[in-house]
Amino acid sequence: MSAPDISVLVDCPPGTDPEPLHATVRSVRAQTHRRTEVVVAGGEAPRGTYVLPLAPGELLEPHACRNLYAAARRTGADLVAGRWTRLIGAKETAPGWQGALYARSRVLAAVAEAPELLIHPALTGGYCVRRDLYESEESSKGRRSGLELALAARRIALVPNLVTTRRAAPDPLLGLPSAVADHRHALTLIADPELRSRRTHAFVTEHVLPYARAFPGLDAVRREERAAAAAHLLDGLLGPAALRGLPALERVAARLLADGDADGVHRAAYGLAHPGTVVSALVRSDDGGVRWSAEHTGAAYDVTDLGHQYRDPADRRLLNRVTRCVAEDGRLVVEGEIVAPFGLCAPGSVLTATLDLKVRGAARTTVTVPVDAVRLRDDLTIGWRAAVPLTRVLRPRGVGDRVWDPRLRLGVDGTLLPPLDLFAGPDTVPGPQAALPARPRLTRLTADTWQPYVTTRHHLAVCLLPRRAPARKANALARYLTRFRPARTFKRLRRTLAERYAALHTQRVKIRVYHRYLCRLPVSRGTVVFESHMGKCYGDSPRALHEELRGLEKSHGLRAVWSYATSPDGFPADARLVRRWSWRYLWALARAEYWVDNQGFPQALTKPRETTYLQTWHGSAYKRMGHDEIRHKTRNAPQRARLDRAVSRFDHFLVRSEHDVHTLARAYRIPEERLLRVGYPRNDRLVAARERDEREGRLPRPAPAAALGIPDHRTVVLYAPTFRGDPKSRTVRLPLDVRAFADAFGDTHVLLVRAHYLEAAALPPTPPGSVIDVSAHHDVSELLCLADVLVTDYSSIMFDYALLDRPILHFAPDLDAYAAERGSYFDLRARAGGPVVDTQDELHRTLAGIKKTDRAWQERRRAFAAEFGSYDDGGAARAVVDALFPSKNGPGTRKADS
Repeated sequence: MSAPDISVLVDCPPGTDPEPLHATVRSVRAQTHRRTEVVVAGGEAPRGTYVLPLAPGELLEPHACRNLYAAARRTGADLVAGRWTRLIGAKETAPGWQGALYARSRVLAAVAEAPELLIHPALTGGYCVRRDLYESEESSKGRRSGLELALAARRIALVPNLVTTRRAAPDPLLGLPSAVADHRHALTLIADPELRSRRTHAFVTEHVLPYARAFPGLDAVRREERAAAAAHLLDGLLGPAALRGLPALERVAARLLADGDADGVHRAAYGLAHPGTVVSALVRSDDGGVRWSAEHTGAAYDVTDLGHQYRDPADRRLLNRVTRCVAEDGRLVVEGEIVAPFGLCAPGSVLTATLDLKVRGAARTTVTVPVDAVRLRDDLTIGWRAAVPLTRVLRPRGVGDRVWDPRLRLGVDGTLLPPLDLFAGPDTVPGPQAALPARPRLTRLTADTWQPYVTTRHHLAVCLLPRRAPARKANALARYLTRFRPARTFKRLRRTLAERYAALHTQRVKIRVYHRYLCRLPVSRGTVVFESHMGKCYGDSPRALHEELRGLEKSHGLRAVWSYATSPDGFPADARLVRRWSWRYLWALARAEYWVDNQGFPQALTKPRETTYLQTWHGSAYKRMGHDEIRHKTRNAPQRARLDRAVSRFDHFLVRSEHDVHTLARAYRIPEERLLRVGYPRNDRLVAARERDEREGRLPRPAPAAALGIPDHRTVVLYAPTFRGDPKSRTVRLPLDVRAFADAFGDTHVLLVRAHYLEAAALPPTPPGSVIDVSAHHDVSELLCLADVLVTDYSSIMFDYALLDRPILHFAPDLDAYAAERGSYFDLRARAGGPVVDTQDELHRTLAGIKKTDRAWQERRRAFAAEFGSYDDGGAARAVVDALFPSKNGPGTRKADS
């Protein structure tokens, strides 16, 4: 009998459950690679050329052995590894680091070529290794880890294929001892200091922090035991170098765990689960920073980066921990303590508190009860006590309002703090001993008992339960009536009707109705549908045109319709507002005489024959666009045709310079006769602002300055980077470190952060007034007029701001990589109207000396504005109106279909 190619070695430690073991064996026998055998550890020795270790319960993908063996034959590798997933609850997940490691097939001459194999537990499964290497290692030192095998292998192949699924996720508490042993052993094998540091960082993230996060689910005794055990295990592992680079709260949690501080870990774990909550009595240090507490002031306990010191006391969410919860004299007695950071209140402060009980899922149903006592215990905590007569004050219906969440409202000297959840541990609520009678309005047959309990988020809640026999029987009858055959039939019918109704509102149905019926309706003469950035804002050139037309609506017989994406807030009250992709939106588009937008109405919608489409566009091009894009050339024919159909709808396309003609118009193949060389209407405001600056000076500032609270003596810097990410991933990390900027310039400058309209910026807390997020501001032109300096990268906003003749700084650390990947129409460093810097330190130095150095850039900046905005003369909006919107009796007016 010939030897198999792969022997799948299934581990079978004592006490293994036979059911998952049988499932694993079945997955091996279902392999499409027939020369595969299954061997249970402790039985026969493996005979295959390669050995694939497998844990009980872990399942092989049907083609796993075929893919691994093919890669081994093709590359001659000693070890072949691929992706694996683990089972967390009922969900299959893959570690985030696998994406980069297994992005493509590759062969490694040494394991150091893929450091992730050494840093992460990549080789705990999902690999096969040559049997002679496996057996030689096994015979010398027992079964070796995947890391040891990788270090011994002469050649390693990585494949992007999924190898195994349903790997059991390690228990965060029980798995720490073996993880520590593996990590200590790995450090003896890795000599490179950088790799050792990264390995330790990964160990803390993947094992130590999950251990700490599990503390809220433990009672006080078990927390003390686990903290002591962890301190012993982690002795000597978590020094300053190991914790460097971790976020502040994670660093503190790991350090507290290594110190064996059970209470501190308990608090930190709650903070990790509820970001933004102050969980410790923070104190200010002599160097101006913030430390975890008066007892923990070392560098490892520096939490300045959390930014709590910058938040107004009225905006701080404080840890409110329940210390006692019992039933006494027909009342639920709850006691707790609240952290008081930075001396939140003095001994003479007036403290008030109430307890709000709110029905879960019904925000308007709230019952407020007074708190019996609230007082300052010391400078660190505020104690409170409430005796709640649940039976009397809570009178629910008994159906649909069974779970109530209590929150504390604390007032300090008249300032009301945000609602505080009640953080409770499993030993805080004594179960049935804390139960109280209930009196639902639908009688006690619905339920008869209030039961306090701890939620999965570790908060105290009360639930209405049927405990007595009449209520239990009534609930059992109700369950039967809702589950027997007629009720099930009724539920299916209702679900079917709901699905049919929902189907009527899908985009697929709407597109079909739009083309088949709505586009046949007669045109509504004078109706203009405006849209800016796919309905995300009321701004840009569509807004400028709408404002220009406002005074002409009667003489021109025009009616404005504006589309909005999510909320109509900020859109004009004198226009008809329609939600994007709603039926009213489709009706308006189908009957409009004019379409005006700057991005593109939905590509799936054909423009009606009698409609005129004005595309104002949203900016001149630095990066390659349309058919010039590198990625566009790799698209298939239907994708390219879709773009051509969308662009062919344009009847008029605005350009602001001949650069636009040679780039945008050519890239989108827009005929010459459709180009309007009038400039961008949105830039009329900028030209007027520059002329006003020349006549009257910069002060007083425009109206938005007062709305944003910006004083006249501050220098306003607008930071507006371009779009970098995926539209499906909204929140991005900005290249600019705004906190470092605030530390350097917060006293003299105000930084306005304007994220791209497809993204949202995640800003850290900073001193009040130093950094303001203006991403939600509708019209960026107003912000440009307000700014004294623009900081951008290679965004098209640079072309507009140059019209103001104010300083421009290009902070573009990834400029070369971006230009190589996306392609560009010119060399920004050679033609920019301001300095191009690669590092934040260089940006700070340039900004600090901008008054002295800007004069040298004025000539280049004006040449830049003249080249890329030659048609922006301040009259673009009027020119467009004169060209496209004739008066009622003027020539060229289109008649409506009768």
